This record gives sequence, structure tokens and C-alpha cells, in this order.
Amino acid sequence: MSSFEPDAASVNTHAPDSPRSSQSPPPSGLQGDLELELHGLANALYNLGTTVISDSTKERDKPGGGKQVGLRVNEVVEHLATIDDMAQNTRTMIPFQVLQDIDNSRNPMQLTKERLERAATENQFMNGKIAAVDSYRRLLNEALARNFPETAEYLHPKPFVKETMDM
Repeated sequence: MSSFEPDAASVNTHAPDSPRSSQSPPPSGLQGDLELELHGLANALYNLGTTVISDSTKERDKPGGGKQVGLRVNEVVEHLATIDDMAQNTRTMIPFQVLQDIDNSRNPMQLTKERLERAATENQFMNGKIAAVDSYRRLLNEALARNFPETAEYLHPKPFVKETMDM
């Protein structure tokens, strides 16, 4: 039985919605190490899955076939332990809602898109409110100035022009 050993090309491939390009190296430092460890965990989980399928079908009658599953489980546990150790030194905070959305099989990129669209919609709504208040203020000032001429200079202040000296 062969384990899944990715070549350089398959390690650099990414999902179409991945934020990193396929040719970019992992970040340096702890974040890069963590990313590589997560890739290793993904590979170990893949290897475990293929081993379980193989052991449960054609290779179950071979002597020593069940030991492979135990070895694969140990690899996964080692990766998880390493990631847990790395997490102690990581200060990146992830909002709980993002983790819940991932657990509920929602795509983080789609969620980001939805939230940006919602923010843009709310921004347009708020800009409409601001324009309405400005329009109301302008109309109110004009009506006050027409009915109370003595307040006109306070309602329509002259713009402040900075005088500059040419030398």
C-alpha cells in the first residue's frame, strides 16, 4: 500500500477561492510553520482515510493489515499535538462566528462576500439618510432666513477663505 506523498506541484495548488496564489511560499515564522503543519495534517487524514478503505476491503485478510490503520492514526495524533503546541504561541484571534460557520460547512470566502455586500448596502442606506438630513437642514435654514431675516448671517455663514501671501 502506498501513502499519499504530494509532489511540489500538488503542495502549491490551491482552491479557486484561496487568497494565496499557487506560486507563493508559505509565510515566514510561526504562521508559515503552522500552515505547513496543517497541510501535513490534511495529508495524514487523507492517508488515514485511504488506509481505512483499503483495510476494510481487499487487504483485511492479509497478516498485519490492521497495524497500518494504527500507524496512520498515530500520525494524525502527532500532527494534532504539534498544532496544539503551536497554538499556545499564536496570538491570532479568530471570531467565534467564523469558526461556527466553518463547522456548519459554510465557505468563509462566501461569508466575507455576503458581509461586504451587507456593509455596502447599509453604507448606501446611511448615505441616503445623511443626504436627507442635509437637504432638510438646507430647506429649514432657507425658511428661517426668509421668515427671520436677522438670523440669515448665522444660518448661512460665509465660507472661510484663507488669505495667502505670494512672495
